[in-house]
Amino acid sequence: MIRTTVITLTMLILIFIVACGDDEDEDNELVIMTHDSFNISEAVIEEFEEANDATVVLQQAGDAGEALVRAILEKGNPSADLLYGVDNTYLGRALDEEIFEKYESDLLDQVPDEFEFDSSGHVTPINYGYVNLNYHLDFLSENGLTPPTTLEELTGPDWDGSLVVENPATSSPGLAFLIATVAYFGEDDDYDYLDFWADLKANDVLVKDGWSDAYYTDFSMYGGDRPLVVSYATSPAAEFFFSEDPIEAPPTGNILIDNATFTQVEGIGILKGANSKNLAKKFIDFALGTTFQEDFPDKMFVYPVNKNAATPDFFRFAEVPSQPASIGAEEIGEKRDGWIQEWTNVVLR
Repeated sequence: MIRTTVITLTMLILIFIVACGDDEDEDNELVIMTHDSFNISEAVIEEFEEANDATVVLQQAGDAGEALVRAILEKGNPSADLLYGVDNTYLGRALDEEIFEKYESDLLDQVPDEFEFDSSGHVTPINYGYVNLNYHLDFLSENGLTPPTTLEELTGPDWDGSLVVENPATSSPGLAFLIATVAYFGEDDDYDYLDFWADLKANDVLVKDGWSDAYYTDFSMYGGDRPLVVSYATSPAAEFFFSEDPIEAPPTGNILIDNATFTQVEGIGILKGANSKNLAKKFIDFALGTTFQEDFPDKMFVYPVNKNAATPDFFRFAEVPSQPASIGAEEIGEKRDGWIQEWTNVVLR
């Protein structure tokens, strides 16, 4: 009888230890894999570290697509606990690969429904932005041009050799703009998105691999010969913010054509096999809070998803399109690769 009691107590102790182990992180280090554009104040990270007696390690892994590929290759045995930067153009692939744990923060009630892009609850939205055309004010003024009001105008003689875009196979804004053209023209109409791109090619559109090269090399604002570039609605605000001399308004403007801008939502997810799941959940909650949400707009030039978070004053130049393209993450996930291949066949061959 005594022996049975001892065995029973021992088993209870073991069960208690195992149960506690399930609830505890293995250590107090939280590793966050990010894309190279991630930027947050050290003071904000330190606030999280002090509140949770933790150390945060930021692990940059290239652009958003490269970071996702790395996370997929590490599936089940990740080098990080969280992946930050999965957007609605890559969400479908991430979910298909089942790399994330499900987690839904209580703070999601502060996020408008339009930005909750993952209905499965695996990826939490953190920020958003708009991809659209930017134009160089002085160039257009000096050449007697007014910004186009439709995408169709870009194929006309006034804009011959005027537009630089990014390759959707290698660039996030390039992919976003391609998706916007699909939403705008459709896939099987008498004049569809591939017809539009064929006409752009005939009108000497320039394709670059990445945004930086397109914007800072070929855009006329920086000495290039192209007055139109695929960029972001926040780009004019960034030009105002970084201007060395005091200016009253940005030197660039947005072209916000209905159904031809793309809302890009970025999120964060807990990787399956993470060492510090509890810390990861706490960080997601922290990232949805106003301290984190109000810190990144003047560093990453994106909008916070928390409706209670304020944006800097210069964001008055970061216009918001009244009617972005209506196309969901699920459809993008199903058709993205096909769109890119068809675009490649038309534009690059």
